[in-house]
Amino acid sequence: MAGKGLSGEYVPGKYAKRKPGAEERVGHYVRIWESRKLAQAEAESTAAVPAELGPCITFSRKIGVGALEIADMVALKLGYTVADRELIEQIANQSNISEKAVTYFDERFPGYVNRTFKYLFGEKAFIDSDYSRHLISAVFAIAGLEPTVFVGRGAHLILPRERVLAVRCIGSDDYRAKRIADIMRISKADAKKKLSSIDKEQAVFFKKVFGKKTATPYEFDMVMNLDHFANPGDVADIVTLAFNKKFKTAG
Repeated sequence: MAGKGLSGEYVPGKYAKRKPGAEERVGHYVRIWESRKLAQAEAESTAAVPAELGPCITFSRKIGVGALEIADMVALKLGYTVADRELIEQIANQSNISEKAVTYFDERFPGYVNRTFKYLFGEKAFIDSDYSRHLISAVFAIAGLEPTVFVGRGAHLILPRERVLAVRCIGSDDYRAKRIADIMRISKADAKKKLSSIDKEQAVFFKKVFGKKTATPYEFDMVMNLDHFANPGDVADIVTLAFNKKFKTAG
């Protein structure tokens, strides 16, 4: 989908549709966390059974393929919320919000976060990485709040695999460059240079946070090459169908 021109650097996850700012969306989550915390405190006298994490969708992607556009379509079909890279980063980079969020999550879903830390980083390694801890906390807290479609930041590696439809969207360098050139109104050659730089940044992120050099197909339920889909809506239909089939018994 060709978008309107964007000034400055290309930001992964941006396309023509305008979203509320990340700060506004973070405020929305914080208000819900606080209101539910109060409700939970008032109901402490009743013995509550730990909640089960609802099923989510995670999109991993080669930058520039248009995964956020598809995620928005899927979320609309399912009545879900989209948590993109910008939102996740905003929560992860504010330790006071991250800690508040994960405290709420831990009370509803005891043990999930610590098990994930130990699985990804071992008994000690994760303690030295505040950013990794906050990132994982942010993803869990969002997932525990409402049904969510995640885009980016390795959410498929964080959330329990049995509660996720993990989708990988890929595309050739030519496809991605053409799309970014259209969005930014720059030459295809310049778009390729930008994508090369962004790809390197993405690789550094996954190496630093998850200790992974590449994303293997075995991490996902579906890998879709968007070079061969002219209509993003068709991809959204396929993902929605797969989600409904995988979690058809989920309430």
